[in-house]
Amino acid sequence: MGQDQTKQQIEKGLQLYQSNQTEKALQFAVVQIDTARELEDANFLLESYLNLARSNEKLCEFHKTISYCKTCLGLPGTRAGAQLGGQVSLSMGNAYLGLSLFQKALESFEKALRYAHNNDDAMLECRVCCSLGSFYAQVKDYEKALFFPCKAAELVNDYGKGWSLKYRAMSQYHMAVAYRLLGHLGSAMECCEESMKIALQHGDRPLQALCLLCFADIHRSRGDLETAFPRYDSAMSIMTEIGNRLGQVQVLLGVAKCWVARKALDKALDAIDRAQDLAEEVGNKLGQLKLHCLSESIYRSKGLQRELRAHLVRFHECVEETQLYCGLCGESIGEKNSRLQALPCSHIFHLRCLQNNGTRSCPNCRRSSMKPGFV
Repeated sequence: MGQDQTKQQIEKGLQLYQSNQTEKALQFAVVQIDTARELEDANFLLESYLNLARSNEKLCEFHKTISYCKTCLGLPGTRAGAQLGGQVSLSMGNAYLGLSLFQKALESFEKALRYAHNNDDAMLECRVCCSLGSFYAQVKDYEKALFFPCKAAELVNDYGKGWSLKYRAMSQYHMAVAYRLLGHLGSAMECCEESMKIALQHGDRPLQALCLLCFADIHRSRGDLETAFPRYDSAMSIMTEIGNRLGQVQVLLGVAKCWVARKALDKALDAIDRAQDLAEEVGNKLGQLKLHCLSESIYRSKGLQRELRAHLVRFHECVEETQLYCGLCGESIGEKNSRLQALPCSHIFHLRCLQNNGTRSCPNCRRSSMKPGFV
């Protein structure tokens, strides 16, 4: 196989991934790896493993994603390694976030941003900013959850003339999520509508599903459950079709909250049970934590003490496993909207605690906190 044929193989794998044909991209990546080994082409091998990692990321196979990313990073120095190291770190960060390993996710996003800045890669920076928006939405620093996708939108406006519209759609979707969490439902709806319009134009099914979920959450926030339910159903249908199990967890959590609002507690518990199975399957600890918290409140209202205690125990175990608490005050992180600060070591604290403490090193690991970080 000549150099041109190798390039065609790489481009085909990338096209399958970008067109959301995830299963085909997965199968093709395995073939690419075999071909790269036969050719002893280190650059081709790295790109093949990256395609395999990304495909597993889309299928919520997060442990496999991390394993393949580590394989990429462990390959001998190549031309592609310098160019793709940021993309590998981004994919690894997304996988760690899927597993609710927040410190490791932040470390990976920090590395990806350094690659982007050092190589003037605005497109990579845009993607990392969207992932950071998702990160801070999950740990409930809603100011940062909005700041980073707004930064991504600025990058699209400044540098994205020749980019795919998916970058604009992606930034608008993450802005919509943040606006909803902040209670700015009108702005959330506007951003989500723009993202959905682009997703429909390009046949982007995964983004369509996320937008439908966001629409449903907006309607639920408004108390319009009649409109929310069919949006959740549509989102669930697409997410089941494309294999987004983590998205299914988020849909079922929203459905359960709707049933709680209607005081249909048994239906809520049914949705929670289905979501819990999926969350455990993919290893998403934050999803499990939220579901145990909601179950606890339901069983408390039912007066069922044994079930309440069981979910309370699992809730606290999930808090320990995700390490979602401030190392200075001991209070939970992610329980309510709070301003947070990540140190260069990627440990996260309440901003007020760091300001009051005045420490010059991380209270958790004692590494110097003076070196500035990107995130």
